[in-house]
Amino acid sequence: MGAQYYGADSESGDRIDDPSEDALFMLISELSDSDNTFVVVQPDEDDPVWFASVAILDEGGYEIVRRDTIRNEHEVTTATSINDIARDLTIWMAARDFPGRSTKQVSEF
Repeated sequence: MGAQYYGADSESGDRIDDPSEDALFMLISELSDSDNTFVVVQPDEDDPVWFASVAILDEGGYEIVRRDTIRNEHEVTTATSINDIARDLTIWMAARDFPGRSTKQVSEF
């Protein structure tokens, strides 16, 4: 069974379906400058409309790319804290649209 919403794939072939913040932290912390240089997170569908990637930089730190064609977003940043990267990506991905998931929260007081 594939991911319900999205999957995270590393260059080394590791894959986690619907990764938590902790799982993203683990994947990013396992990056190296030799044979596992990036992680890509995207919907588990044929033609994804958004993705996020984290790549290790030669000079240290990480490059984070967020792209969402539906919202016309494209952002490239750098960071050094894996904690911050994993948290920020988790928040960013929670705001993405997924088929079959309600986009509005309804509460009654």
